[in-house]
Amino acid sequence: MATTVYLQTQLPGAQTGYALEVLRVALAAEDYELTSSPEQHDFAVNLSVSTDSGPEAFFMATSENRLSIRGGDKRGIIYGALAVAEQLRNGVDLESIQSLREAPALPFRAIKHNLPWDSYRSSSALDLHYETVRDVKYWEAFLDMMAENRFNALTLWNLHPFPYMIKPANFPEATRFSNAELAQWRKLYKAIFAMARERGIDTYLVNWNVLVSREFADAHELEGTNYFPFYKGSADSRGETQTSDIVKRYTRESVTQVLEEYPNLTGFGFSFGEQMGGMTPEERQQWIDETIIAGMREADRPSKMIFRAPFSAGLGQGGSTDKATEELTREAIEELGNEFNGPIWMEIKFNWSHAHSTPELVKVHGGELKDTYFNPVPKNYRVAWMVRNEDFFALRWGHPGFIREHLELNAHHEYVGGYFVGSESYIPARDYFTAVVESVDWTYAFERQWLFYKLWGRLLYNPDTPDSVFEAEFVRRYGESARPLLQAYALASETLLNFASSIDFSWDFTIYGEGMLVLSENGVQPMSVDRLILQPTLKDNWLSVKDFVARRTAAETLPPGAVTPLMLADRMEADGKAALHQVKGIETVDDSALMYEVADIKTWANLGLYYAEKLRGAVALQIFLTTGNSLEKRAAVKHLQKSLYFWDEVITITRPIYHNMPLTHYNRPDNQRVEENLFHWALIRELVAADIERAKAAQVED
Repeated sequence: MATTVYLQTQLPGAQTGYALEVLRVALAAEDYELTSSPEQHDFAVNLSVSTDSGPEAFFMATSENRLSIRGGDKRGIIYGALAVAEQLRNGVDLESIQSLREAPALPFRAIKHNLPWDSYRSSSALDLHYETVRDVKYWEAFLDMMAENRFNALTLWNLHPFPYMIKPANFPEATRFSNAELAQWRKLYKAIFAMARERGIDTYLVNWNVLVSREFADAHELEGTNYFPFYKGSADSRGETQTSDIVKRYTRESVTQVLEEYPNLTGFGFSFGEQMGGMTPEERQQWIDETIIAGMREADRPSKMIFRAPFSAGLGQGGSTDKATEELTREAIEELGNEFNGPIWMEIKFNWSHAHSTPELVKVHGGELKDTYFNPVPKNYRVAWMVRNEDFFALRWGHPGFIREHLELNAHHEYVGGYFVGSESYIPARDYFTAVVESVDWTYAFERQWLFYKLWGRLLYNPDTPDSVFEAEFVRRYGESARPLLQAYALASETLLNFASSIDFSWDFTIYGEGMLVLSENGVQPMSVDRLILQPTLKDNWLSVKDFVARRTAAETLPPGAVTPLMLADRMEADGKAALHQVKGIETVDDSALMYEVADIKTWANLGLYYAEKLRGAVALQIFLTTGNSLEKRAAVKHLQKSLYFWDEVITITRPIYHNMPLTHYNRPDNQRVEENLFHWALIRELVAADIERAKAAQVED
């Protein structure tokens, strides 16, 4: 006879209702019988708020035939319910639920999610998500994932959201939609914001400020191409868009109207970026003050703010930093006081567009960051690091050690309030990768990357979450044989970290990790051995091939803590071989989902082995070019041939299971689309193989 369970709470509201539904679903899945009788039941689960706990914290414990879930607030209750559901899914009986007390390490744990309409870049890789992202079912699944992984903020990014949300009272010409069409857009946005609030998730709109709709620009005969997809503008001149009173008024009134028509929207974020070329930092700040900030102030309700750190310190818009601009920005934020339901979240890109490189802060968007924003500790704002991922979209990635080290180095400062995690050139909605769909357990692209989201979310909430939590999820999904996959992923995921750290990257397209591509004169391509020889590294203590060979030839002592290309090659080879060993005995014939997990680990591992041999080949080739030693030339050819062997292994693994994939990185720098350029490792084999002929043809200059 099934155990009967009574769910008990005196707390009203949608968030409590969501917590109860989480428990109902989990209990029903384990064959418990739910009862509405407070007198006749075998077991009771009580949900309550406790003043002993802080915001978002929870405590749960069993006593006889009763389980208590006490949250510091309703978010805490949701997280407690999710923790119980997790144990139930992992086979723990309700009577044996383990006591657990958790509290958030960081108050702001956000997802960066770009929208495919008026998207930041124009790309078929983004357009193809249009219908999926307009489906409420997608958002329900995505928000469930966020709640389960303890993310508490959803930030929605596109160039110009207003025409999709409102018909501006004084500027109805700004939207191209009929009343019926606009009603459908309203329904979507209202559903997203309501479902997010129900799950304890704040919502923010982040736009690109001075940009407008094409309809608005045409109606008012504005100069320039300041609308999607032609919005880059001139870096050395200002157009009417930036300076006209009508654009300022339209922006200000739209911000106010959106906040008033969407009561579940938490707030706004803004960008000192594109189409602001020709404006000084002071002029950019004044524009923000007179439009978005003024519009937020004029709304009939309070809201929250994301204040993005400026990208450029001068008149250009390509990226630069200086202390004066940082001082101006800090002063502007502090003048706002606490009027925006503080703290204000100050978004700063951690290591520009490629945070999955080193956990050490090397650069931000534009260059080196001074300590102006941190010293002294700010009173009304907190830094939220932006962890941008422009490096892996198809292949799964997961490295708990890297994330914990990142948090240890960067999250414990008093001035830090949280993190953003997400991409600019990728949207995790439609799965356009998977070629073998039989018996897979996902519908949407983000579900393929479940480990990535679970690791970042759970560790942002509690960095002490043990690996056993993530190992248990592998076992639940695939059985006991999958337990080694977490360690295998950590080893294989080192491939990306090492590749990215060996290259002094900057913006989105400068590298693409899972493709081992770099930006060159001919677009995004595999790095040639010649380029690898000259390529500066991200980290100061990592030596480039050219520098290493010069020091070695001159018999110079290496600097303390130096990492040479050969040391890096040995490290990548060891990690790759260890990852392959971890998955060697896992049988995947009857489980396509598990097959993809193992295949991705093997792919990363072989990419690491490929790069290790390429590094060795580059070192040998440079020694030949420096000394004329023909033995080194033959060694270079041999290493590059072996490098190609591992690339072919990648092709063997991925060709049957991955489609050719559209890639935003293949856009031309002028933001025009190149539709025919699809990515797959097999499609660029010829470029990889060309290194062998380069080495064979190499000659020492007289």
